[in-house]
Amino acid sequence: MASDSSTLHDAVNGFTRPEMNSANLAGTVDAYDRHIFICYKNHLSWPPRLEASDDDPLLKLVAARFKARKNEITVKTKITVCESREEAGFYDGDVLIFPQMIRYRGLDESNVESFFEDVLVNGKPWAAGVPKVMTGSNVFVCAHGSRDVRCGVCGPELIKKLNEEIGLRGLKDQVSVMACSHVGGHKYAGNVIVYSPGPDGNIMGHWYGYVTPNDVPELLDRHIAKGEIIQKLWRGQMGPSVKGEDDLKVSNGEVTRNGKNDHIEIHYLSNNKNVAGCCQDVNGGISCCIDEIFEQNKGNEESIEAQKKQGCKITRNRLVWREHDVLTAVGVLGAVAVVAVAYKLYRR
Repeated sequence: MASDSSTLHDAVNGFTRPEMNSANLAGTVDAYDRHIFICYKNHLSWPPRLEASDDDPLLKLVAARFKARKNEITVKTKITVCESREEAGFYDGDVLIFPQMIRYRGLDESNVESFFEDVLVNGKPWAAGVPKVMTGSNVFVCAHGSRDVRCGVCGPELIKKLNEEIGLRGLKDQVSVMACSHVGGHKYAGNVIVYSPGPDGNIMGHWYGYVTPNDVPELLDRHIAKGEIIQKLWRGQMGPSVKGEDDLKVSNGEVTRNGKNDHIEIHYLSNNKNVAGCCQDVNGGISCCIDEIFEQNKGNEESIEAQKKQGCKITRNRLVWREHDVLTAVGVLGAVAVVAVAYKLYRR
């Protein structure tokens, strides 16, 4: 009877439910440029809405601060809860930041405001913490069963299978697997997020849906080992959202549409509309948001030059083309002037 009950449960909420693989997944992740995970308790103890629970004051305070200061946070940010795993060195109050791959320890109600002020609003190191650089690949699996029963069924099974396959490959020191809270799109359970180095060494954040235990070896052998995207399960990635799924192809960390290479650089942080100047990349360098620069400094070449002197590296061609257009226009006007003078001399 227990086996029959388990089979029925899986058919309704698990990997054999009718909705599995019924939707096109590409483009089902909203655009974001930074993901923060807060380690807190075990996923089995999480209430349906952690941000509203009086029993979880830290998370409630974080949610309140995030709402109050969202207009000051210029990098598009997601905040998610992940489980604490003391045996793996992850404790309550640990904060994991991607794509920077930084961990802070000791977030509590007394220093939430300083964390928001330093890290989220001003983009500086947290004065109350010591950053530790993380390495390897980090896999997060939604297992928030009190929020959605499908994730409660699929998530733990995926975590179990991931840890088994990681052990078989001898990757325990290179791949971390953690349960996480609601990430949106629970109808796509199992939902998996992978933060790992891409083929170019930059940290990539990719979301997968409809993942089953049978897909786990492919996730490890193709995505984590080779940086290849598993297209049939791919929901989207950190960075600009990918909309319009027609003719969309994904492989080796590149997005192509209609046969044209439209590579999305994960390390390029696009700011919200109220951001001026430059965006910080994960390697500590500066790459300019040149769309914003031109909008804010139209007709003011000195301001653009000042941006470049601050250390900005123009990584797109728009600046070059605008300078080229100006030079072309000047050349055309010069040619017209020469013709006019020659015509006057001819008349005389």
